[in-house]
Amino acid sequence: MRLFRALEKRLRTIADDDTYIRQLLISYVPAIFTTLFGLVWTILFFAAGLPLLGRILAAYSLVCLLATVLAMTRPRFGPVAIVSLALAGIVSNLLAHLTVGGFAAGIWFLLWVVILPLSVYLSGARRQGVLVLAVALLAVVAAVVLDPRLDAPLALPEWLLLIHNGFVLSASVLILFLWGVTVIQQLDVARRRADALLLNVLPAPVADRLKHDTSTIADGFDEVTVLFADIVNFTTMSADTDPVDVVNFLNDLFSQFDDLVEARGLEKIKTIGDAYMVAGGLPTPRPDHCEAVVAFGLDMLDVIKRCKAWHGQTVHMRIGVNTGPVVAGVIGRRKFIYDLWGDTVNTASRMESNGLVDVIQVTQVVRDRLAGKYVFEERLPITIKGKGEMVTYVLRPEL
Repeated sequence: MRLFRALEKRLRTIADDDTYIRQLLISYVPAIFTTLFGLVWTILFFAAGLPLLGRILAAYSLVCLLATVLAMTRPRFGPVAIVSLALAGIVSNLLAHLTVGGFAAGIWFLLWVVILPLSVYLSGARRQGVLVLAVALLAVVAAVVLDPRLDAPLALPEWLLLIHNGFVLSASVLILFLWGVTVIQQLDVARRRADALLLNVLPAPVADRLKHDTSTIADGFDEVTVLFADIVNFTTMSADTDPVDVVNFLNDLFSQFDDLVEARGLEKIKTIGDAYMVAGGLPTPRPDHCEAVVAFGLDMLDVIKRCKAWHGQTVHMRIGVNTGPVVAGVIGRRKFIYDLWGDTVNTASRMESNGLVDVIQVTQVVRDRLAGKYVFEERLPITIKGKGEMVTYVLRPEL
């Protein structure tokens, strides 16, 4: 495990892609063990009086050692080392296969010729994997063509043959199992990342529907509370400001709002510049949507009140809220968005744009819905675009 963690730490100096790092580790760790086992088999073959097989395995072990050292000391050359190791493995196993007498002695050496191209491909070296596969196929063809010309099978000691066949079979099963587990884990990680990204854009129930249904997603809701909030004079405040400062400020502020949205069980719809839109009562209806949205509006004002002056100017916000029926749905095929439409939405936007600073302006519907829970101040009738004169109400945060 220490070796594994050390390799992973080393690889993170050249890459930050977790999938790519795992792919390389899939190849590095077997390469290390292949080097060790190659040395063991070299000794066993020499001890059994099979010097030619011993030399073949010794040469292969040396290539494995050099490739592993190169991969560990120069991670950028990792794919080159992996391909070199695979090619050396194909050549050495073909030579060993021919040395023992070809197919008459078995196919155990050629089994590695099949496994090695797959190991290169799973390491992330796709094109190199195809190259190694082509070499492996040529090796198999060479074994078939040369087989009739080979001498009688080499008489391997029974104990050595038993150990070798058992080792090859066990190692093959183990490698295939580990590869299978790794591939499944990578697929699961990729799925979780995709789901997380989707949930950052869409509500969970809508995202689940989108994954299983490609038709248009649109729903009507009889009662939803919509909130619009906007930072007062932010365009003027940020006109001569470093763009990075602007983004950092909005990101910090809106991240706090996001946390509050989640805590209140509401749904963030979108941000447009310095405007923030939230809804309650969808996609899952709830009876207290109006109370939750207004409470969230008060939370926003509390955050703004604690907000430090930005570039010498105090930060203020206008907030508008309305309740009523809406249509909600997913728009677009790329960079899609979950959005709302209807008079309720337009009126909530007008409540914000025609509102007062650092208070929540609401319609009469909202005031009536929350009567007895908050103290609202009635404003003189104001002209609302598309609505004419309206009587609105403001809710001030507690001092």
